[in-house]
Amino acid sequence: QVQVVESGGGLVQAGGSLRLSCVSSGSIFSINRMGWYRQAPGNQRELVAEITEDGVTNYADFVKGRFTISRDSNENTVFLQMNGLKPEDTAVYLCAAVGVRDSHSWYLDDVWGRGTQVTVSS
Repeated sequence: QVQVVESGGGLVQAGGSLRLSCVSSGSIFSINRMGWYRQAPGNQRELVAEITEDGVTNYADFVKGRFTISRDSNENTVFLQMNGLKPEDTAVYLCAAVGVRDSHSWYLDDVWGRGTQVTVSS
């Protein structure tokens, strides 16, 4: 089955940077898009950035100009470069493979990682 694993979270001071990685694996035929989401305690999960299979990117207004989503040449790893971090960016950051087609079962699903904690100190 398809699996998504995030890494790269940690503790940084305000104004610092982190680079998150998201690796997808399994019997993948196609993925419509990969997205980074975040969820802080008491808040709803929200989209941070996403990239389609065609390489088109989309960003939430609150991170535009600070964060960059990218994909490696093998297209199984997606990165989120986070610059100019603010305390309000503190959250669990989750990667999602949206519209995944399994090459064996042909089952279409959205696959979520477990998340990686990002904490920005004041």
